[in-house]
Amino acid sequence: MSDTFSYLLMAWMDPNLLLLTALGTFAGIYIGAIPGLSVTMAVSILVSFTFSWDVNDALALIVGIFIGGVYGGSRSAILLNIPGGPSSVATSFDGYPLAKRGEAGQAIGLSTVMSVIGGLAGTVVLACAAPVLGDLALKFAPRDYFLIAAIGLMLVGSLAEGSLAKGIFAAALGAIIGLIGMDPVTAQGRFTLGQMELMGGIHYVVVMIGLFGVAEALYQLHNLGSAAVRQNVSKIVPPLAMVLKFLPLSLRTSAIGVVIGALPGVGGDIAALMAYDHAKRTVRNPSRPFGEGAYEGLVAPETANSAAVGSAYVPMLTLGMPGDAVTAVIIGALVIHGLNPGPMLMVENPHIFWFTVGNLALANIFLLIFGLMGIKLFAKVVELPKAMLIPLILVLCTVGAYSLNSSMTEVYWMLGFGVLGYFLKAFGFQMGPIILGVILGPLMDTSYRQAMASVGDNPQELLLELVNSPVSLILSTALLLVLMSNTPLFGWLKGKFKGSSIQP
Repeated sequence: MSDTFSYLLMAWMDPNLLLLTALGTFAGIYIGAIPGLSVTMAVSILVSFTFSWDVNDALALIVGIFIGGVYGGSRSAILLNIPGGPSSVATSFDGYPLAKRGEAGQAIGLSTVMSVIGGLAGTVVLACAAPVLGDLALKFAPRDYFLIAAIGLMLVGSLAEGSLAKGIFAAALGAIIGLIGMDPVTAQGRFTLGQMELMGGIHYVVVMIGLFGVAEALYQLHNLGSAAVRQNVSKIVPPLAMVLKFLPLSLRTSAIGVVIGALPGVGGDIAALMAYDHAKRTVRNPSRPFGEGAYEGLVAPETANSAAVGSAYVPMLTLGMPGDAVTAVIIGALVIHGLNPGPMLMVENPHIFWFTVGNLALANIFLLIFGLMGIKLFAKVVELPKAMLIPLILVLCTVGAYSLNSSMTEVYWMLGFGVLGYFLKAFGFQMGPIILGVILGPLMDTSYRQAMASVGDNPQELLLELVNSPVSLILSTALLLVLMSNTPLFGWLKGKFKGSSIQP
């Protein structure tokens, strides 16, 4: 027991590890805030510099960048409507409207505190329930990943403001974009029109930057002469009463982030979107309508994507399977340092597990400190005149797109999707369902084909497995409930139920 506590507190007591964790968290925040500079990219580059380092030093810096980078994407999402990463897409739905109302400072402050709550929740789960969650993740078959992706795709009912038909169209368009490129099974081209340049597909970050950043910049040209919104930065730290008010929601969405984050290869982006949908369906009296600056729409995705960070370590440390793209890189770093992630890690090197738990908790403390610093300066960005702000947005978008592969091709795609997004916004389409389709389309395709291959392409056998497997049965039931909730009949019944309720 004493050894466990010493491993837990190692990063807290060693000045060198303390400094590296702080440096990584600080750098991660600002790397994550720049569109296109993903956490995965930063960790990949960092690993190459840490070959000769002590393993604890390398892990301390990596954990800091991971924690800070996931949170950092919310800053550009709130201020400029440009998510720094896929896990911040849902944050922009209500974060940017809050900035347009002059509440960017409060929005960033609240997102920081809630991100820390979610991050600590994920860390606690990692420490207490890693073996249980690891066993649970092993029970998920390809058919279950297909069901999760299908449930996620049904979120269009919440993300499509006003018109479910437009939401379904947008999600289908996103799925088609996500499937462009080489078929992972047959290696044949899909939707490539015979062009070799499309065989590699279109990076979802390029689509995201174009649809959110460039489209927003073009849309702002309609109000070029309008005055900039003055930001209220007098109250950065959210009052305790506000934190307590949103605490039940943050704990529920943290649980969503923990479960989704623990599934190998799923990640915090899907967790954030599912948490946003959960908030929209369960919060009866939001501070404002969702999509118009509801604080609940900010709290839900921020706690979920941060909680998913800690739980993403669960399959990595217990099963040797990456929870997301970042932990896949971390597995490589551990192997380089002579460690073997998997079931034997807890037996052969328990200090690595407990050191990681303590380091994640420390990084979240630094996130609270650095996250609340510089908010007043950041909020001033939104106060810039439109004639200065729009070029700034376009420059950031261009840098982000180009940095993906150091190629102008991504920049051209970004501009093309920006123009497409502008016209879609003009006709009342939401960008969220498109991004949802881009992310989930390939996952659904691959999982479905793997599931069919596992039963010899026999649909009846697949349906039988859906009934016989407890995990599949629960997910199938959840999918049916989500499908029913998106139908006009459900809306009519809900309205009748409310109308028939007895008024005092």
